[in-house]
Amino acid sequence: MKENFEKIIFAAGCFWCTEAVFQRIKGVEKVIPGYTGGEIKNPAYREVCQGRTGHAEGVEVTYNPSQISIEELLEIYFATHDPTTLNRQGNDKGTQYRSAVFYTTEVQKEAAEKMIHLLDKENVFENDIVTEVTALDVFYVAEVDHHDYYNTYKSQPYCQYIIDPKINKIKKYYSDKLK
Repeated sequence: MKENFEKIIFAAGCFWCTEAVFQRIKGVEKVIPGYTGGEIKNPAYREVCQGRTGHAEGVEVTYNPSQISIEELLEIYFATHDPTTLNRQGNDKGTQYRSAVFYTTEVQKEAAEKMIHLLDKENVFENDIVTEVTALDVFYVAEVDHHDYYNTYKSQPYCQYIIDPKINKIKKYYSDKLK
């Protein structure tokens, strides 16, 4: 029996952070950093991080919906970044760091919109969620030196101060979802 995998792109600031989170989740087969939602073809990191292309840094998450639901993935996504800051995550500023869900199915779109509505209605965050929910057009895979960044460079200050707290959060609140 062949497994039926689905893909969704999560943008939540720096893709190193988002990649590190979803690499640790059961039911996630693959996580690839890259760029989407911009105006030019084949953008390079230097152009994207300067905010010249309109792309968001994101990760393509390939998952098995029979092992983890889109709702569970969305819950982890919203818990591990600030979806209320427009074009910013912490000190990372610019449209390339926006909060966005790029869906590949109508089920994903509906789940993301429902989750945003619920989180806003329940006042989970102090401010309203600004996460965009957009159909995926094209996803460009990032340069290889951005792949598996956290696992490769854990001792770097950025990893210790920015990514470690996200990893600790999923260990604390989502231990049952970890590989």
